[in-house]
Amino acid sequence: MSQLPLAGVRVLDAATFIAAPYCAAILSEFGAEVIKVESPDGDPFRRFGTPTGRDGDSLAWLSEARNKRSVTLDLRRPQGADLFRRLVAVSDVVCENFRPGTLEKWGLGWESLKALKPGLVMLRVSGYGQTGPYRDRPGFARIAHAVGGLSNLAGLPGGTPVTPGSTSLADYMSGLQGAVGVLLALRHRDQTGEGQMIDVALYESVFRVLDELAPAFAMTGKVREREGSGTLNACPHGHFETEDQRWVAIACTNDKMFARLCEAMARPDLATRWAKVADRLAERQAVDATVAAWTAALPLDAVMSRCLAAEVPCGPLNTIADIFADPHYAARENLARLSEPGLGEVVIPNVLPRLSATPGRIDHLGPALGEGNRAIYGDLLGLDADEIARLREAGVI
Repeated sequence: MSQLPLAGVRVLDAATFIAAPYCAAILSEFGAEVIKVESPDGDPFRRFGTPTGRDGDSLAWLSEARNKRSVTLDLRRPQGADLFRRLVAVSDVVCENFRPGTLEKWGLGWESLKALKPGLVMLRVSGYGQTGPYRDRPGFARIAHAVGGLSNLAGLPGGTPVTPGSTSLADYMSGLQGAVGVLLALRHRDQTGEGQMIDVALYESVFRVLDELAPAFAMTGKVREREGSGTLNACPHGHFETEDQRWVAIACTNDKMFARLCEAMARPDLATRWAKVADRLAERQAVDATVAAWTAALPLDAVMSRCLAAEVPCGPLNTIADIFADPHYAARENLARLSEPGLGEVVIPNVLPRLSATPGRIDHLGPALGEGNRAIYGDLLGLDADEIARLREAGVI
């Protein structure tokens, strides 16, 4: 296999939970050496989610800390901050997500690190960014979904707003934004020798994906509210239950798609009755009820086969069990299977994006706490065994 594109890039992941660490994981999959810098007590993300039999590390940790080495370091102590500076001096990228001002208190802020290494690229992820009146507020994905405008759109009309999927979506989106930023900054550094800081706010990553909400409000004053499983812009365009109590998503965004759905339903009369988008939107409830009655009379497989034969966009609402049994997921190798001593096979999402010449890879799952202390502090920074022992006894590492 060709050398991975980020080979030779060293990343210090001094963050916790998902956004900035996810960025570092992406970089690691394409060749970057990632050193996870965590407190001597361990990153709290090690205890987040389903525990395993490996020193209490969670499945979330094994998946999201993939490919990283672990060193322990108390950044709040002068000796710890000193060691961190030494690591920065031999690294290319720092990823962090402390609340703004925290690293500055420890003498490890952007200005200090940039002075130490002018070519440094530093990713800073926080709830609200490094500037603005909300910069000091704590932030998590759920808060970002709310402040960014997404949660208000999720749920049934007139009902309680919900968190989309109850996942940490904002963290993963921000991690992707961070990875793009790091790659752009590395490209700039290679051209000029100058590093830069990337400021990612969780709420901004959410706000960026709200399609036309901003221009529509600016032009018309329209405030989009919760639309349930459908949308006010197209019909039928939603989720429909099948005879076997499964669910199917059907999307007809134009008149030709609806005509094809009428063919699948063996109801050509409907293509005349509701020929235009405006006709269907005017009688949305009747259209949706007609489609719902059709899907309710057939098992999911029959609905899918008839829709696909007519080239109607459709898909099952998969559970994770459905995903594990799906032949397309298998063919695309979306599930990576790694062996972990003491646990056996652990299945995690595979590498994205897909590169034809230099595909990414997963070498190992999340590391044990401090497994890289001796190699990184000894081989990389040149500390001898006695120095490492003294730092450990002092609680610095």
